[in-house]
Amino acid sequence: MRAQVLLPKIFNFSFTYNTNKKKLTPGDVVEVPFGKSKEIGVVWPEETSKSQKIKIKNINKKIDKFSLNRNLIDFIKWFAMYNMMPLGLVLKMVIGGNKNLFIRSDKDLKQIISNSKKYNLNEEQINALNFLNLKKNKFDVSVLQGTTGSGKTLVYFERIKKIISEKKQALVLLPEIFLTNEFKSRFSDFFGFEPAIWHSKITPKNKRIIWKGIINNKIKLVVGARSSLLLPFKNLGVIIVDEEHDTSYKQDEGVIYHARDMAIARALFEKIPIHLVSSIPSLETFNNIQNKKFRHFKINNRYNDYPLPKTKVINLNLKKVKNNFISNESVEIAKKFLEKKEQVLFFLNRRGYAPYLICKNCGYKQICKNCSMYLTFHKNKNKAVCHHCSSEKKLSNKCKDGKVCNFIMYGQGVEKIYEEVSKLFPTNKVEIFSSDYMKKKDHANSLFSRIANNEVDILIGTQMISKGFNFPKLNCIVVIDADFSGRGYDLRTTEKNIQLYHQLSGRAGRFSSDSLIVYQTLSPENITLNELIKNDPDEILKKELILRKKNFLPPFSRLIAIIVSSNSQSLSIDGAREIKKHLKKINNLEIMGPVDSPLLKIKKKYRSRLLIRFEEKILKQKLVSKLLDSLKISNKIKLTVDVDPVNFG
Repeated sequence: MRAQVLLPKIFNFSFTYNTNKKKLTPGDVVEVPFGKSKEIGVVWPEETSKSQKIKIKNINKKIDKFSLNRNLIDFIKWFAMYNMMPLGLVLKMVIGGNKNLFIRSDKDLKQIISNSKKYNLNEEQINALNFLNLKKNKFDVSVLQGTTGSGKTLVYFERIKKIISEKKQALVLLPEIFLTNEFKSRFSDFFGFEPAIWHSKITPKNKRIIWKGIINNKIKLVVGARSSLLLPFKNLGVIIVDEEHDTSYKQDEGVIYHARDMAIARALFEKIPIHLVSSIPSLETFNNIQNKKFRHFKINNRYNDYPLPKTKVINLNLKKVKNNFISNESVEIAKKFLEKKEQVLFFLNRRGYAPYLICKNCGYKQICKNCSMYLTFHKNKNKAVCHHCSSEKKLSNKCKDGKVCNFIMYGQGVEKIYEEVSKLFPTNKVEIFSSDYMKKKDHANSLFSRIANNEVDILIGTQMISKGFNFPKLNCIVVIDADFSGRGYDLRTTEKNIQLYHQLSGRAGRFSSDSLIVYQTLSPENITLNELIKNDPDEILKKELILRKKNFLPPFSRLIAIIVSSNSQSLSIDGAREIKKHLKKINNLEIMGPVDSPLLKIKKKYRSRLLIRFEEKILKQKLVSKLLDSLKISNKIKLTVDVDPVNFG
């Protein structure tokens, strides 16, 4: 007898092997000879192979106790089709391509609810929980919307507890890796055991323990980033997508996909409910709420009935500004909160010290040698850093006359604000809350502890601080730059700004009736700013939907971006033009471009972009994939396909 085996490699087809009288079923994990090596693969349910002119080999052995269920197999096939990627590459995300996963033996990790902390839900939370519990044991998409600090997390914790009591598994998706550690203690307090944490940075040993615990149904609760979506759950009962609006759910490199959208698809194949949680839903989710495709429940009040922060706009055109960035009025406001032993946040969504470096003598601009991007100066490293390829360089360039460049630093980042704030408040403890400083686990945990113990007075933060953190003593936020200029190539600028600053305001006043968010601006008439002050995000999203519909933009159309990259700019644009000729053969496609990408060069590769647009209710991926596979693409160019792009750079 023969069987088809899919290997975790960049193949869109399976390989035929002799079973050697082994009893095998689709989903079984097997070891097979492949070339001169041995590989781990999965028995595939149907013929997807190309004609094999080589001798058919025997399957070496079946790996006992490991088998993918049919729901996951069907999801893998759909995932690969939708995102236009090889089947084998998706399988690699599932089984990791790690032989030790199946060979080495580690201790089992069991999760049993015990000594859990008791929380009392208020009336709104109880109603929200009943809403989530309404649709049991079948596919259903529900949206739990609640203002920041409304206790949405407690609601879905109770939902998960019920799922676990039914001997089922639960998956909680978080948008960022660093949030998993922050959530870990909250989960532990509530459930009486630590959740299994899954993301790209965990050790191979922990991956083996968790993976095996999931497939044998001993691990009941997984908290993870994007990749946890493809874990081989034995008996998945619910999926929670926290902060579903967050664009970090879209993976832009390597295997490109949107974890929120794929989570909905996985729930469909598993025939289970999925709950999308957010303070302000993404525009796609909001549109589905409006069209009654998703059920919706909104918690209007904060958990302890404390109000959202008051708002104050400071027109920098009329006010004296110290050091060009912080107004005298902002300083005085901050002092009043500090005198009450409360914490203050100065917010600026720019990393580093200064975003532009230009020589005063010769006009030389610090630009990345690999990317068409200005380098950002990071004072803590004393280096200029590219925020796209992470390359670094010291400021040692020489002028044309042989002299050392005299660099002027234009603009401001959080490090510069840190310096200014430290001078303005010399007796207060100031800390930076930014991804550059939070990468080290020990630093992050130490900072969280010191903030909680009131050992930090002032925080200088980027957008990272807006995501899911609870700071009981934080009651004043000063937004350094509230001009909301946005980048012209990002169609989601308005949506992102509303979500970011609403989330940000929610960090303040969680345990106080006297909290304030201050917006410093040179453009007090800015539409986004004034909409934020009204605090009616639903109305903003409705207006944005009208604009999107008028211009036939998502969610009223579908987009597929094809990025053609090469060492040569002319080769990239010529390659894109050639691909466009062939794409025109497919009916009902609007093909825009090719054009140079706004970020023309990244990691030494020049980039040209095609954008395919078609009706929202139609899937064209199979046709586009088939056409691209048929083309003889030069090995001097590389194609990257991005279905439902979020980033248009």
